[in-house]
Amino acid sequence: MNRFAAALLFAALAPASALAQDSEERADRLLIERARQAESMPLPQRGQSMGQVEAGFGAPREKRAPVGGDRPQHPPITRWVYEGFSVYFENDRVIDAVLNRASERERGPKPVH
Repeated sequence: MNRFAAALLFAALAPASALAQDSEERADRLLIERARQAESMPLPQRGQSMGQVEAGFGAPREKRAPVGGDRPQHPPITRWVYEGFSVYFENDRVIDAVLNRASERERGPKPVH
């Protein structure tokens, strides 16, 4: 490849590379903003019963069937899906509440090694 062709190829690809980097940085900022939103959003608290959650937040949009429960060391885990968040229960008690993904393409933070 001659110098002219190489320079032309570089000039064509440089904006695409910068655009991809800008898009990735924007996605990171959006994820950080959503994490901050979760800190201020009222969510069910660990240890609340299913009845307390339903009384405080209303009926969920979807109640998923429990998974696990086949042995004492594998208690049933149930997920209730609300409009903006999901609640996870062990038996009938909240173990976690998390924001739902904004889109199917959203990814969480990269794992720390």
